[in-house]
Amino acid sequence: MEFKSVNPYNGEEVGSYSSLTQKELIEKLDRSQIAFESWRKVSLAERCKLIKKAGQVLRDHIETYANIITIEMGKPISESRSEVSKCAWVCDYYAENAKAFLEDEIISTDADESFVRHDPIGGVLAIMPWNFPFWQVFRYAAPTLTAGNTGILKHAPNVFGCAQLIEEVFSKAGYPNYVFQNLIVHHDQTELIISNKAIKAITLTGSERAGSAVAEIAGRYIKKTVLELGGNNAFIVWEDADIDKSVELALSARMLNCGQSCIAAKRFILVENIYDEFVQKFTQALKNMRYGDPLDEITNIGPLARPDLADQLNKQVKESVEQGAKLLLGGIQKGCFHEPTILGDVVPGMLAFDQETFGPLAAMVKAKDIDHAFVLSENSNYGLGVTVCTKNSEKALAYAHKVSDGAYFINELVKSDPRLPFGGTKNSGYGRELAKDGMMEFVNRKTIYVKR
Repeated sequence: MEFKSVNPYNGEEVGSYSSLTQKELIEKLDRSQIAFESWRKVSLAERCKLIKKAGQVLRDHIETYANIITIEMGKPISESRSEVSKCAWVCDYYAENAKAFLEDEIISTDADESFVRHDPIGGVLAIMPWNFPFWQVFRYAAPTLTAGNTGILKHAPNVFGCAQLIEEVFSKAGYPNYVFQNLIVHHDQTELIISNKAIKAITLTGSERAGSAVAEIAGRYIKKTVLELGGNNAFIVWEDADIDKSVELALSARMLNCGQSCIAAKRFILVENIYDEFVQKFTQALKNMRYGDPLDEITNIGPLARPDLADQLNKQVKESVEQGAKLLLGGIQKGCFHEPTILGDVVPGMLAFDQETFGPLAAMVKAKDIDHAFVLSENSNYGLGVTVCTKNSEKALAYAHKVSDGAYFINELVKSDPRLPFGGTKNSGYGRELAKDGMMEFVNRKTIYVKR
């Protein structure tokens, strides 16, 4: 099978990739198993040096990597550079902190000595999406490889060029052969890969449907999964908030990566006293953003990654309007381009409220008061994160227990940070990435008990 990589901005083919035969695939998995047996014996100090070097490789070639991100999935070039820089940061973070994370945990019991040690488990398969094609991989790979595991990547077909360059990063950094491998395969090979003895766990970032399917297969073979799935984040604005600052924050929270992010703010829940002012200022600010060629330095918003994604978003817009939402701005689609769009008077039951909208669509929701705003926020099958804008941060902290999501941000957009655990609840998945938690997901926390 041949996979084509197509620039969503101009429709030009930018790469062609041949899938592995079944024999080649099995050979790669066998090599991963063999590589693990030697890689696990490499000292932690050496593994930390290598992940640090990988971060430097990313910095040294930032323009090359940013360019492939932009031409394969349409992200503005400035955002692509930021993505590569963040990947370098996560490499540095684990190089500096892995020793502390993996140290034995001494626990006092009736034994003469008892503790928990942390051993690698083997090959970890990563099934990754196209929207942050470098970051999604590195936030898994940095802790996983540094803990002594091997990495096997199954990336999204429209960013196979990114996948190849990611494999090269580890090669350039000096990693032994087969410690990190990229697989060019169709998704119909997923069960064959998961069932292989080389694979000990799976991490997936993607849709709810993909996560459910992979978890079902993994369960059949008794293999651990970590799932980071969709989101429908609420962005709550209280009446005491600084509206200008809130609008600026909201614009980034929704329009970064053309809105193609699981943690993007999607439902703007506004206390009714400030609803009109916020919507008016947000609309004007959105009109001032520039969209066009993502390789142009002045572009803020590029195309969506594929035509079918734009089609899906436009369908959600149209059906929401039919359900009673007001089209305040945009709504026009042409190919991969979808105009930045604002829907007003959105309520539960409309697609723009109930579903994840993956693109430049802002749904404006009116709340009677603060308590009603949190009721609306919780009215979702997803649970990734919530933002609250207010001048009373102490009062906002007191509401943290009302939020069932995996993250609660006050006066800041929901974002991932290597120093903090990241993950969701409900249909947004389970498990945690980043920080110490992310490293602990794929190690054997082994109890050691000694009586002398």
